[in-house]
Amino acid sequence: MSGTTRRLVTALTALAVGLVVLPAGVAQAADVSVGLSSVKATSTSSGSTLTGVITLSSKVDVQVDPASLKVKVDGQEFPTTVKQAAKLDRKAMLVIDTSGSMGSQGMSTVRKAAATYLKTVPADVKVGVASFANTAGVDLAPTLDRAAAQRVINGLDSRGDTSLYAGMQSAAAVLGGSGDRSIVLLSDGADTTADNKALALKNTVAKLKAGDIRVDVVRFKTNDPDATGALKAFADTNGGTVVGADNTAGVSAAFAASARALNRQVQFSTAIPKSLSGLHQFDVSGVAGTTAFGFSRQATFGAPVAAPSPTPSATPGPGAPAPQAAGIGPVTFTDRTPYIAGGLLALALFVLLSTSLMPTLQTKRERRIASIGSYVVGDSVALSRQEIKAAQSTIAAQLLDMGDRVMKDRKSTSKTMALIERADLPFRAGEWLILRVVAVIVGVALGMVLVGNAKVLGLILGGVLGLILMPVGLRFAASRRSRKFEAQLPQILLLISTSLRSGFGLPQALDAVARDAAEPAGKEFSRALAETRIGTDISDALERVATRMESTSMHWTVMAIRIQREVGGNLAETLRTTAGTLRERESLQRQVSTLSAEGRLSAYILIALPIFIFIYMTRVNYGYVSLLWTTTVGLVMSVGGLVALGVGILWMRQVVKIEV
Repeated sequence: MSGTTRRLVTALTALAVGLVVLPAGVAQAADVSVGLSSVKATSTSSGSTLTGVITLSSKVDVQVDPASLKVKVDGQEFPTTVKQAAKLDRKAMLVIDTSGSMGSQGMSTVRKAAATYLKTVPADVKVGVASFANTAGVDLAPTLDRAAAQRVINGLDSRGDTSLYAGMQSAAAVLGGSGDRSIVLLSDGADTTADNKALALKNTVAKLKAGDIRVDVVRFKTNDPDATGALKAFADTNGGTVVGADNTAGVSAAFAASARALNRQVQFSTAIPKSLSGLHQFDVSGVAGTTAFGFSRQATFGAPVAAPSPTPSATPGPGAPAPQAAGIGPVTFTDRTPYIAGGLLALALFVLLSTSLMPTLQTKRERRIASIGSYVVGDSVALSRQEIKAAQSTIAAQLLDMGDRVMKDRKSTSKTMALIERADLPFRAGEWLILRVVAVIVGVALGMVLVGNAKVLGLILGGVLGLILMPVGLRFAASRRSRKFEAQLPQILLLISTSLRSGFGLPQALDAVARDAAEPAGKEFSRALAETRIGTDISDALERVATRMESTSMHWTVMAIRIQREVGGNLAETLRTTAGTLRERESLQRQVSTLSAEGRLSAYILIALPIFIFIYMTRVNYGYVSLLWTTTVGLVMSVGGLVALGVGILWMRQVVKIEV
């Protein structure tokens, strides 16, 4: 073949390549890739507009030839203008394969390539990080903080299988549905966790296409046909690239090319002199450098904006989509939305059950009326337990009866009821059990929402917190009321002693206390007095008060009364002496409490500090703190830390606990 013939063949070949428009939506040369994203189709009463962003990925600086760009809608060409893309809301996700096959060398390559990308990417682009191994998730939402992104990437570790499709879907979800969105994916193999890989690939591609998300793929040390096919499908969706790389230099160059592509974006705008509505076909073609490109897509034009009318708009035809309200876009669900919904449902359940239990809760005024009504002959003012149960819904009553049956066979029920009685809470055993179950449900839901990516850990922590919070709260309420009773007792004994000196008997003195004393002493002595009226010995009634309130001082008082009855003497003087002893003991207890306050505060801080730091770290650097339960050394450290924390709690408790 002569030289002239060879030159002619070469020219014809170049011309043929330049005229080809690929129907798949993207054209690639050896060094240039063209992508189409951020397509918007709008309509007004006077016309329609189609806009989009064209992104060029190339090793050399290339530009779109404005004269060559043509846009056709339904086969008809319309005037098109091209300009440098305005400042867009641009977000990019680095999706990193952290499966075991990457190894330490592969992760080192990722860190260096990510550093190159973060230095090259335009300053206005928000960059996030997602990773996938056995599971997939977003490690960092898109942010302008480059240092935070680098820290997250530096904390990634290689382990487990490859959940490629789940990782891509997580990244697509967090990118949202507006602005220019792109993904840089690095993977060294095919997905190994999906049950139906074909369906998973189809769903992932559909999400990328629906979101106009451009994907640049770095195929790292792999020629696996399954991996290659999936990665190419991602890139072909919206005009991305697939680059093979076997070393750090190659990966870094690919990452840098993806970052530079964000600086080579142009925006086209096509004016259509008629109002369009519904789904329409459009074609975009042009030349970038020496590379011809073409896209064939569909866009949905909104219904033309008409003047306000009191009559409802006509129902769209079966082939046209329903018009969308102005300013309202499709709702984007992130991976956290189901947990938030679960938390709200749990809270609604808590409110529902609490409302069904509300008839058993009485205000102080209602309690006073009920106590007065219990002594009135005739119509009872206080509601009986049967009336309360009748007021409740049938479902709530059945739940309470089931709770009563469960609590009836438990050994701890008597202790629980004693605490409820000491705390003066209007709950029976079944009601308390239902409240504990609801608290666990709410704790699990909130734990899964608030902890962040560690959903299983949040479930466990929330469940444990919900399980122990109610008993701890009950013990606190009972202890608080008991301490208040102890503080009132010396003054109560002085009041009884004064009544005895005035010529009253012990029952009359107790009646004065029941009428005049504040809560909880007034109610407890009123109950003791009521027991004496049905035949109980006054010493036994007061002993029950001491047992119910777990009051050592009250036990001493009852002992003094019984000794005085057996040996004789002046009861008023005995009670006055007892009151003085109790007052001095209380003064000594306060002094000891003051002196040990610093030690107790130190104990509280040392106990709470590691817990709150752990929760904080799961929110800001999950990859770093997750090593505590994803590695053997981390698990050993976690168990050791929990044991040390438990020993420290017991030790500090004994140090600051001083018996008086």
